[in-house]
Amino acid sequence: MPMQHLENYVLGSWIPGEGLGQPLHNAITGEAFTVASTAGLDMAAVLQYGREKGNPALRKMTFQQRGRMLRALALHLLSKKEKFYELSYKTGATRVDSWIDIEGGIGNLFSNASLRRKLPDESFCLDGDPISLSKGNTFMGHHLLVPKEGVAVHINAYNFPVWGMLEKIAVNLLGGMPAVVKPATVTSFLTEAVVREIIACGILPEGALQLLCGSAGDLLDHLDAQDVITFTGSAATGLKLKSHLNILQNNVPFTMEADSLNCIVLGVDVKPGMPEWDIFIREVKREMIVKAGQKCTAVRRIFVPQNLLEEVGESIIKELGKTVIGNPRNESVRMGALAGNEQRKELRNQVQKLLAGSQIIYGSLDSVAVIDADAEAGAFCSPLLLLNEMPLSNIASHNVEAFGPVSTLMPYEGMDEAIILSKMGKGSLCSTIVTASTEIAKQYVLGAATHHGRILVLNEACAKESTGHGSPLPLLVHGGPGRAGGGEEMGGLRGIKHYLQRTAIQGSPTMITAISNVYQPHADGHSDGQHPFTKYFEELLVGEQLVTEKRLITAEDIDQFAALSGDHFYAHLRNTNFDDTMFDQQVAHGYFIMSAAAGLFVDSYAKNPVLLNYGIDELRFTKPVYPGDSIYVRFTCKEKTAQELKEPNPELAMVKGQDIPKGIVKWYVEIFNSQDEIAGVATILTMLRMQRPVTD
Repeated sequence: MPMQHLENYVLGSWIPGEGLGQPLHNAITGEAFTVASTAGLDMAAVLQYGREKGNPALRKMTFQQRGRMLRALALHLLSKKEKFYELSYKTGATRVDSWIDIEGGIGNLFSNASLRRKLPDESFCLDGDPISLSKGNTFMGHHLLVPKEGVAVHINAYNFPVWGMLEKIAVNLLGGMPAVVKPATVTSFLTEAVVREIIACGILPEGALQLLCGSAGDLLDHLDAQDVITFTGSAATGLKLKSHLNILQNNVPFTMEADSLNCIVLGVDVKPGMPEWDIFIREVKREMIVKAGQKCTAVRRIFVPQNLLEEVGESIIKELGKTVIGNPRNESVRMGALAGNEQRKELRNQVQKLLAGSQIIYGSLDSVAVIDADAEAGAFCSPLLLLNEMPLSNIASHNVEAFGPVSTLMPYEGMDEAIILSKMGKGSLCSTIVTASTEIAKQYVLGAATHHGRILVLNEACAKESTGHGSPLPLLVHGGPGRAGGGEEMGGLRGIKHYLQRTAIQGSPTMITAISNVYQPHADGHSDGQHPFTKYFEELLVGEQLVTEKRLITAEDIDQFAALSGDHFYAHLRNTNFDDTMFDQQVAHGYFIMSAAAGLFVDSYAKNPVLLNYGIDELRFTKPVYPGDSIYVRFTCKEKTAQELKEPNPELAMVKGQDIPKGIVKWYVEIFNSQDEIAGVATILTMLRMQRPVTD
């Protein structure tokens, strides 16, 4: 009886592939249990469906709505995690391995959802600062970011069936683009299970996510310049995809994360008995056995001082010897299997290449002791520690990656040589330096940073809370130069920009304000005569402006502020000799001028919708204010962002003491002196009450 095919989710339906396809096996038992195939699918139609259905739906949502969508999806998937853990055992992963993949992937959704707080309540955003282009302040420029009109295509050849998908779609969905995901075929059955839950919950709009379980077929033939493609896998496959004629002709944005010969360095200051020594040994072991070494970030090269080579080798071997390998359902097992027997075959081929300049000092290429499993039927492999005693001349260790629990120990003489050796990998995703010395850490980071996408500085102070060498974080960039692919993904707001088109816009400040819905300096303001602080969040409009009365600043004011604040800086004192200073006479404290400005623009005494003032951004004092000057303020609504209730049920949230509907308003504050010159500028932030809670 033929095995049942995995299904692809395309064109709004679950569709099984046709033909023989690729049999998928339980990595522990070797049993084939399903087949993956995309034969018969119309890839052009798949892309067009994403462009016509998913893209418009996501583009018209605001960043706030997309962020709340990601959070809802993360909560839903978290409630289903045990279902994913159960299926994940078939990939050969232990519970710890699966935690990185499953809950790490879901954590990416949460992290990207939180970025909504840094983005406007719009479907687009501004990038950077406004640029004045004329003396009369009537012409300016800015940069606008809008979602691309295509589809994000994610091709993953590595064994992270959940993380590999969620880390990428979290970013493109927040950016406003739909995705077509093609996971690594060998473990795509777990990706399919997660996508089934995503589709069933109905949180994403139709067409926002499609799944291909099997070959990408002719997908690349139908991409255009509005699409984005990301690839995670081998450098050879990545080069083939990146040089595809259609991608070159249409300048399709392409981000690649390739195999990477990541390294860890033991600082010359670290000696046996130091906390950093034990930290180093534990980190090496963890990087070798977690996910059975099947991580793009795993340590492949271990650099240690020449005089400590033997001791380090003995310590690593001792730790590896404690590793229990076998069926990950057994609670004593610490390392499971590779994703499949093809992976094991490829690993052995790559190790043979490494042995041209190295020798195995721990483990066996041909056998491994396992518990609760058949070592040959399952895709089990022994951890392999290799030794390359001449790393400057035996360069296979810097050129060949064995994708599994394989690392090579190598000596160095001095930190300069360690830096040279780290660069011989020709670019990597990450590197770690273990040292107790700030000087050594600085020397290594500045010397090696050109060749590594991320560097972890590990010592006793951070080891307990460190996420470790091999853990990319959603708010930090993930990628690397050279052979690591030259790409970049995640990285907080940086990652989102890969799915947005940056366009320079020029015009008058009033016109740019109208386009961006963010008030620009020198734009026209407007007023209906009502004080802005008396309005609810919904009633307030960007550009609403208040010009205050004037206040005379006296020497007595300055003296009293000095006495109250304790700030007796010489320039604020009457009896100072002002020769050879920047001032003509006693000058007002900048913070006093800001406080006096608040006294002018705040609607005093009467209770109003303003809940609190919680910050000042970009405060600058541009002209001195002397006794006898009169100041006044131009106070303008700059930007608004609604906030959702912490309790999703509005009726419960609005119970006294729980939460109230509110939004954040940024105000542009300009403080003028008697000569109508700007003496100070700032952006202040207030929290305003809303009449109704946010609902999508």
